[in-house]
Amino acid sequence: EALKVNGTLQTLSLWSSRIGDTGAQALAEALKVNGTLQTLHLSVNGIGYTGAQALGEALKVNGTLQTLDLDSNRIGDRGVQALAEALKVNSTLETLYLYENDIGDSGAEALGEALKANTTLKKLWLFNNNISDAVTQKLKADLGDRITI
Repeated sequence: EALKVNGTLQTLSLWSSRIGDTGAQALAEALKVNGTLQTLHLSVNGIGYTGAQALGEALKVNGTLQTLDLDSNRIGDRGVQALAEALKVNSTLETLYLYENDIGDSGAEALGEALKANTTLKKLWLFNNNISDAVTQKLKADLGDRITI
């Protein structure tokens, strides 16, 4: 609730805070109206599909977040597909950390498609997921130095 009305906080780090999907959903609701937060670290929090889906919905309307760190969660393909949909319309996020999230080929391909339309995201970190060599090579060819796999 405090994040909804806070007008000064630019960085929030909740690394390994066990917020899970419920906490991610609450943060997502705050992100929809927050106008100052630029960096959000949510690594190692047990965030899955529903948390990622909520964050994706927030990214569609948030106009300030530049860095989102979701590494070492359990987002999976469905969760990353929800984030990919958000990236098609988001124009502020520059860095997205998604390593160690059980992302496979379908999730990685969804991100690749989204980033064809999104020119704002400069760095996407996807290493230590379950992405095949073929999809990895295609993403590297399409996205160049914007992606680290």
